[in-house]
Amino acid sequence: MSTPSTHYRTCHLCEAMCGLEIQTQDQEVVSIRGDKKDPLSRGHICPKALGLKDIYEDPDRLKYPIKKTESGWQQISWEEAFDEVAKRLQEVQQKHGKNSVGVYQGNPSVHNLGTTLFSPNFVRALETKNRFSATSVDQLPHHLAGMYQFGHPSLLPIPDIDRTDFWIIMGGNPLVSNGSIMTAPDIAKRIRAIRERGGKVITIDPRFTETSAKVDQHIFVKPGKDVWLLLAMIREVFEKNWVQLNHLKELVSAEEIAQLQQLVEPYTIAIAAAKTGVPADTIATLTKEFTAANSAIIYGRLGVSVVEFGGLSHWLLNCLNIITGNMDVPGGMMFPTPAFDAIGNKPKGKIRFNRWQSRVRGLPEFGGELPSSTLAEEILTEGEGQIKAMVTSCGNPVLSVPNGLKMEAAFEQLEFMVSIDIYLNETTRHADIILPPAAGLEVPHYDIAFHQLAIRDTVKFSPPVFEKSEGTKYDYEIFVELTKRLQADTLPEDPAMRQKIEFSYQLTPERILDTGLRKGGYDLTLDQVKAQPHGIDLGPLKTRFPDRLHTLDKKINLLPELYIKDLQRLNDSPDTNGQLLLIGRRHLRSNNSWMHNSQRLVKGRDRCTLLIHPNDAKNRQLEKGDTAIVQSRVGQVEIPIEISDEIMEGVVSIPHGWGHHRKDIQLGIAQAHAGISVNDLTDELFVDELCGNAAVNGVPVEVFVKVPLAVSPA
Repeated sequence: MSTPSTHYRTCHLCEAMCGLEIQTQDQEVVSIRGDKKDPLSRGHICPKALGLKDIYEDPDRLKYPIKKTESGWQQISWEEAFDEVAKRLQEVQQKHGKNSVGVYQGNPSVHNLGTTLFSPNFVRALETKNRFSATSVDQLPHHLAGMYQFGHPSLLPIPDIDRTDFWIIMGGNPLVSNGSIMTAPDIAKRIRAIRERGGKVITIDPRFTETSAKVDQHIFVKPGKDVWLLLAMIREVFEKNWVQLNHLKELVSAEEIAQLQQLVEPYTIAIAAAKTGVPADTIATLTKEFTAANSAIIYGRLGVSVVEFGGLSHWLLNCLNIITGNMDVPGGMMFPTPAFDAIGNKPKGKIRFNRWQSRVRGLPEFGGELPSSTLAEEILTEGEGQIKAMVTSCGNPVLSVPNGLKMEAAFEQLEFMVSIDIYLNETTRHADIILPPAAGLEVPHYDIAFHQLAIRDTVKFSPPVFEKSEGTKYDYEIFVELTKRLQADTLPEDPAMRQKIEFSYQLTPERILDTGLRKGGYDLTLDQVKAQPHGIDLGPLKTRFPDRLHTLDKKINLLPELYIKDLQRLNDSPDTNGQLLLIGRRHLRSNNSWMHNSQRLVKGRDRCTLLIHPNDAKNRQLEKGDTAIVQSRVGQVEIPIEISDEIMEGVVSIPHGWGHHRKDIQLGIAQAHAGISVNDLTDELFVDELCGNAAVNGVPVEVFVKVPLAVSPA
């Protein structure tokens, strides 16, 4: 028996970047604890961290390429797999055109260092405009506002919660998510600290969430109607002469301030109360307390983003923080200064939006990607530009994109499909070849994306805990090999350009990290970071404007024209009174569908239930223990009910990521806890028309009691 070893690592299973202390012996994980010396997480971990052991040991995890044959899945060599994938993709493009290949990347992509750094070159090598990702089923409105108002899609304001006096959380549940577009481990302790220093925390949500139970006040709001509340709050700030720009006075034009005041004039508190279900006096008091606080934050997350007017809402959130003096100041919304700065040297003021549109529905491109809600129809609809082959990476769109049943039907029509994934799941079962990378504790890690979203500036590198299995490949090696084959016949004749491309094939994640750290603002090298296994504290967030702004004039663009125009769509939108509206929800022991194959993360009572208010249940003759039929435009499901006054009347909730009842998957534990997929109900035609982001909250549904079949007498 070998001597036990201790490893320090960042958990990569969600955005929180919790520091871990992992004890191992004889190639086994003995224990996983929080690293008390980690400067960001300070010893905190959530139950998901223990899932790292389960993923490493999971007998269902794929380690070598497999190919679908008439006699079933067969293991093949890496060389055969790489050659066939490149050959088949090129054949499809030669026959049908470059755009006949589609790419979908799931959100675990940014939780994996090699995929983050090396998948872009592979996607560019495909030269297709049919690119899709989880961004447009999640946070696209955040990025749109960042690009138009601050000059870059990744310039996202982050709540400085460790120094604030007043925090409004709209459509977010950070106690469960550990942030989300706000990397913030140990939210419970941070909320408690705000309250102990005399501050106040408020949640605004259609559901009384786990976070709501820990704050000063909860306010129910109708799904998708937050936009009316924000407009009324901004109007109230102007009405009461509470505008204070402070150091932003030189960065926001007086003309735009005056125009914003004129734009919000029609949106009274009375109108907002009728639209949102929030009492008028509550809106007035909320606005007064927010503006009176020494420092304040209004933060919106998923419930504000994945709705019909998510784009408008995130623009208005920024505007409200700006005009009340709570942008780019301690205790307000701030901008991190990451050691590896993925934004720093990018072109200033470049707008990458609506440069082309989806072929069938005309939805706008953003950042080189089309909205994922249009993916299925782009496969199923015949004509020039039809997708005939797909590449999926770190994603399970059958369970994560609206109308999963249509997505399944689409994948069945493809001429070829390859998936880069560690599991044979609901999506990858449609592939012809699956390429599984080494995963989790076998790979080095550095959070490029989430240091850009963190509530404090820190830096940390995580070496592998275990050597990867013999014959397996890192994710970056997979992308490099595929890229080389796709580019083999198109390398430029110019020696310098050719050498530059061939040099990129020799790079490693650590080499790129070292270069990025040296170019950052802290004069660091990767070796210096490695020498500090607990991480390095770089300090609290700092005031960054105007230097951090990427707009051409180095000023805030308060009123981008596209938002002003979208107000008319809001004005014309019908009310949803009398309809049941479906929203999602998340659990602390879950993040995505791929985390459901860990027994310790799915054990306990059934979490895949329909949450319904007592009055709504009574009106539909539903009682405790019943199974309900939930029906939308696109499908119906049967699901056990959970009656609770923690959900707003007129609203029902189903968690996302479940639906493991599909045939031909290889996820033993997940199949035993199958649940239903909420995306068998969400509607691919229900989107935020401004940007194409999926509206998976606020979906109209009908709910019925399932009547048992009568049993005939013997």
